[in-house]
Amino acid sequence: MNSSLVRAYVGLGSNLNNPVRQIRSALTALDAIAGTCCVAYSSLYRSKPLGDMIQPDYVNAVAAVDTRLTAHELLQELHLIEAEHGRVRTERWEPRTLDLDLLLYGDQRYEGKALTVPHPGLPERDFVLFPLHEIAPELHIPGAGSLRHLMERCPPPALQAISAAV
Repeated sequence: MNSSLVRAYVGLGSNLNNPVRQIRSALTALDAIAGTCCVAYSSLYRSKPLGDMIQPDYVNAVAAVDTRLTAHELLQELHLIEAEHGRVRTERWEPRTLDLDLLLYGDQRYEGKALTVPHPGLPERDFVLFPLHEIAPELHIPGAGSLRHLMERCPPPALQAISAAV
């Protein structure tokens, strides 16, 4: 555990078992992590799934948390929340009750077997960039530049805002 707070950003996604309820429940669970406080969250957005598998649309959001946990400790907590929501990992880009991605951890850059921050898919995923911009428009992504610049390069979004998160 760190002695000082670090601002981290978490991407949330769900396309099974009442996705809006799953995201709202996950936001509550994020705020309940010891040493962590949810300080902002985006609206909910509907997006098309990645990959070729036929599946329902996703509901996505992004949350900002201030945490005393290390990046690895926070990732472990995210995996516990996913499991509590019925997440089972079998195939890449499969339907899921809940997907929590650690997008950013302060201004750190780290690439390891279990964790890479910033999240490698962040720069080209509209379902991450637009909710992230909603809560942190001036954000700088380590190694990738300003969030505004990334959004300018992103294809037009195929997102549909569906509601405020809570």
